[in-house]
Amino acid sequence: MNAPRTHKPARKKPDSATPAKTVEPREKASLHPRNRHQGRYDFPALIKTTPELAKFVITNPYGKESIDFASPDAVRVFNRALLKSFYGIQHWDIPADYLCPPVPGRADYVHFLADLLASMNDGKVPRGAIVNVLDIGMGANCVYPLIGNSEYRWHFLGSEIDPTAVAAAKAIVQSNDLNKVIQLRQQENRKHILIGLLEPGERFDLTMCNPPFHASMDEATKGSERKWRALGKADPKRKLPVLNFGGQSAELWCEGGEARFVTQLIAESANFQHKVLWFSTLVSKASNLPAIETALKKAGVLESQVVEMSQGQKQSRFVAWTFQTKSEQQIWRRERWVR
Repeated sequence: MNAPRTHKPARKKPDSATPAKTVEPREKASLHPRNRHQGRYDFPALIKTTPELAKFVITNPYGKESIDFASPDAVRVFNRALLKSFYGIQHWDIPADYLCPPVPGRADYVHFLADLLASMNDGKVPRGAIVNVLDIGMGANCVYPLIGNSEYRWHFLGSEIDPTAVAAAKAIVQSNDLNKVIQLRQQENRKHILIGLLEPGERFDLTMCNPPFHASMDEATKGSERKWRALGKADPKRKLPVLNFGGQSAELWCEGGEARFVTQLIAESANFQHKVLWFSTLVSKASNLPAIETALKKAGVLESQVVEMSQGQKQSRFVAWTFQTKSEQQIWRRERWVR
């Protein structure tokens, strides 16, 4: 829980003759302490590693360098520059109209999951090939495996139902010579998430997931329109893309929306109680938490956590759960992490 805010005395209104000063909003506040994306972006340094970024750099209303987040091309090249500069990813691209997620927020999820493992390992994050992670719905961007392997050298299996996304992610992995540490697998049955995906003998320390947020394409479009208004980009004279971060139907929405997807994931996870130590998923809507809590109880989960995250003005969270007792968790730790 966040600490309660302290009320401050009301400020005096500025003199009518003095124009009000534009106050620049805080950027990337409250990122995880190990997140590399603290403070302002060094655009000259990013351009040095990714020269094509230069044509997308603009001056925002506060006189600072930024990019036009209304442009999918700008966001894609910006992500490419971040992944190259901070994580050593030399080659990264995604097909047009596929989800291009903000890298700092994705990195936060990885770091908080690392803390979850550290909490049962004497405060030390287990690193290297001893940790196996399943990224459910990795998308064409493959961003979680890329960040997680770069930061902690974890090994990843990425699952996906979209063959085009699998091909794009495979191209990223192969072009960066990461085949030995990042494996990819298509979920052939679109009605299932985990069932039919895992092979005999596979065990994972973590699962992670960025589920579809919306219940329909119409809802997804309206959500994007709200983003435009919040960003102050809704200029009626300017033709804007429907979705500024792109996204295919499977990435953005599913029948029943986020709540149904997550509750199905929880139900299926009960079939893999001893194959996975900690399951987890992002939850974009806090209003879905009561239904998720009910699903966790129904599945027989022994322990669960809701971990709050914050990136600037955006609030997010993930839910993590396990079917293993404390003693079983320590046996898992000794068998897999202690060398």
